[in-house]
Amino acid sequence: MRAVQLHDRFVPRGAAGLAGPEAAVSVGAGAIWMDVYDAVTTTAGRYVQGGGCTTVGVAGLVQGGGFGAFSKGFGTAAANLLEAEVVTADGAVRTANAAQNPDLFWALKGGGGGTFGVVTRLTLRPHALPAWFGAVLTTITAASDAAYAALAGQLLAFYRQSLLNPHWGEQIRFGPGRQITVTMVFQGLTQDQARRTWAPLFDWVTARPTDYTLAAPQVPTLPARDLWNAAVLGPTGLIVPDDRPGAPPGYFYWRVDADQVGQVLHAYQSTWLSQRLLDPGRAPALAGALTRASQIRPVALHCNKGLAGAPDNVLRWAKDTAMNPAVLDSFALAIAGAHEPPAYPGIAGHEPDVAKGRQDATAVASAMAPLKALAGRPAAYLSEADYFQDDWQASFWGHHYPRLTQVKNRYDPGGLFSVHHGVGTEA
Repeated sequence: MRAVQLHDRFVPRGAAGLAGPEAAVSVGAGAIWMDVYDAVTTTAGRYVQGGGCTTVGVAGLVQGGGFGAFSKGFGTAAANLLEAEVVTADGAVRTANAAQNPDLFWALKGGGGGTFGVVTRLTLRPHALPAWFGAVLTTITAASDAAYAALAGQLLAFYRQSLLNPHWGEQIRFGPGRQITVTMVFQGLTQDQARRTWAPLFDWVTARPTDYTLAAPQVPTLPARDLWNAAVLGPTGLIVPDDRPGAPPGYFYWRVDADQVGQVLHAYQSTWLSQRLLDPGRAPALAGALTRASQIRPVALHCNKGLAGAPDNVLRWAKDTAMNPAVLDSFALAIAGAHEPPAYPGIAGHEPDVAKGRQDATAVASAMAPLKALAGRPAAYLSEADYFQDDWQASFWGHHYPRLTQVKNRYDPGGLFSVHHGVGTEA
């Protein structure tokens, strides 16, 4: 179930004559993305679109949609699915691709994990590997509310002009306080090209020393083939090796993800932001919403989780998935959340802080309200959304939901597979 097999000339079963052979990778549903990155990138020198967190399961990420740091360049994990093997509720083992069971195939591409059957194997489209991956890291602190508002407006204009393209992904965080933290990544650029891209914004900031403090920008780069190579990354301190007995020697997780281990979420909300909000006439409203929101709770713009600015082929693949079509028009997914360290109900001295959790949940809802008000329709990413999401059918899938319901009724008419806020779980 953890096998990873590379193909030089893959044709989906039953699709001979409909699709030409192409490179592919078949992955057992027990594999995590670390297994795939090691085989496809570190060993074979190609790129496969998975998640940023190495320990996430391949099958679950694909069925949820699946973003990685470079989704604007290569698409979602779901959009790169070529074929799946699925055990449906009647016990049949089915092949799902564009030629066989195409309705099931479409539903598996973002329709939600654990909903339509048990996926046992997936075949994904890999891509040519860029020469370099890198990041731009800094923090800008404003001295006043007025300066913070001006900085937000300047950053959004800069994003629209310079970052709304396949090269850039990851996060721009507003807050806490009057602070903007940049943790953006890039592909297909050199370190010098990345520095030149950001120079206009940084020059604007440094020309106003009484209004802003700019932490010295860092622009680390590395050969793309080494992005998941534990032997190369180990000395950098960026990773934490898997020290469990029997763990494969190359397993690790990113140090910045360490606080996610065992955490108790108090609240977590997301909403997609249309690229039209970056237009000069609407950007001031977005800047105002972000600055107001971040004074309540920090809000992060996950710029890789919106496909506006992606190449035509990436948009075409994404249109043929079950995800909310809002992702096609969105430049970023806005996320606000709150959590506490590991806690254990019923163990004295280690219980979750329920009162703080409710307080934080109220704050997160208040912070997200001005951003959600900018959207015409509810639109949240189902894999990173509020457990208590209102209007979840429309939020997660938009106008695709009726079609997903038809697929559910065809392959699981008795409702054997049921997950929280999954297709067909209204009752």
